Amino acid sequence: MFGIPGKQAISITDRAANQIVKLMGDGDKKGLRVGVKKGGCAGMEYTMEYVDAVDPNDEMVEHNGAKVMIAPMAQMFLFGTEIDYEVSLLESGFKFNNPNVTEACGCGESIKFEGM
Repeated sequence: MFGIPGKQAISITDRAANQIVKLMGDGDKKGLRVGVKKGGCAGMEYTMEYVDAVDPNDEMVEHNGAKVMIAPMAQMFLFGTEIDYEVSLLESGFKFNNPNVTEACGCGESIKFEGM
């Protein structure tokens, strides 16, 4: 929907793709849908949910067997984002490296976009 011909809307690192494939291997889910919603101290939050059926309006990105769908209302906010999976001594989880974010809270859970 908001794509550039020949360029994927988002990119998925190998680590993130491996984790998504691992999560999807436990059931009959079609992939993960990512989006944004209002909330958090900076104004917006990322969302991730399992997908049972692909919505025809979703933008789908595939990498190394991982399938990520971008919710239609989130496409303009997530364009150019890299999804990574990081593991540290204290925590592990998906990390969104989003060039569209103008501000984020200290914990990294809440984000803000210009004009929002």
